[in-house]
Amino acid sequence: MLKRTKGEKIFAVFNTLFLTGMLIATLYPCLYVLFASISDPVELYSGSKILLCPRGFNLTNYAHVLKNSMLWIGYRNTIFYTVAGTLLNVSLTIVAAYCLSRRGLPGKNFILMAIVFTMYFSGGMIPTYLVVKNLHLLDKFAALILPGAINTSNFIIMLSFFRGLPGELEEAAKIDGANNYLILIQVMIPLSKACIAVIALYYAVEHWNSYMPGLLYINNMRKYPLQLVLREILLEGSAQQNGVVSIDDADAVAETIKYATMVVSTVPMLCVYPFIQRYFVKGVMIGAIKG
Repeated sequence: MLKRTKGEKIFAVFNTLFLTGMLIATLYPCLYVLFASISDPVELYSGSKILLCPRGFNLTNYAHVLKNSMLWIGYRNTIFYTVAGTLLNVSLTIVAAYCLSRRGLPGKNFILMAIVFTMYFSGGMIPTYLVVKNLHLLDKFAALILPGAINTSNFIIMLSFFRGLPGELEEAAKIDGANNYLILIQVMIPLSKACIAVIALYYAVEHWNSYMPGLLYINNMRKYPLQLVLREILLEGSAQQNGVVSIDDADAVAETIKYATMVVSTVPMLCVYPFIQRYFVKGVMIGAIKG
């Protein structure tokens, strides 16, 4: 075993302290939200802003959030938006990236420039709303899925990954008689599982946290995504509490309900992430470096 120099030891100590600080800075806000969501509202509101453990114990906030029937409708809608939207997003991203990674494709550079252009300039909120309206998608499930069918950043990651795969694999498949469809399905996709898992996670989180599209395009509350439902629950809780308790206590209850809604909306995605975490770093690094 090689003996580390004094400089290497100092660097290791500094690196450990720095990463520990980053861990605390990242983890503490999550713990704060969790502790606040199960704390007694009045004790939390009247105490200091630093929270290292729950103040009291009160699950009334969760009871108020979970007993609302609209919550489960929001979960149902968001699960549909997330699953259907992610499947569409990933499918279109794979097909587009594969087509534009082919050598000799006419007009490929112009198409890529047009796609990258959208990363820096977009039509804006009002033109996008008018497009959705003219396509008769307002107040329909498709309004939250189709307008953002392909994310440019995810497309570039997938494109870079395909470009980084050895060209000999495609040539060997063509010698065996495979066409482009078979090459994509039987060669490219099986080799791209890590990258696909990463962009699928990106798309799923984007759909799960979607707020503005639902606010702009959906009027029927039965079609609200989870984030809008939680907003309604929060506003409803504040209004109800204002009628039965003092102003200060109402503010305290509204504050803890806010934290409970954060936990309710975040936990499902946190449960999914560990299953694809092993693909995460590998997929991002390969997609970003190769090509």
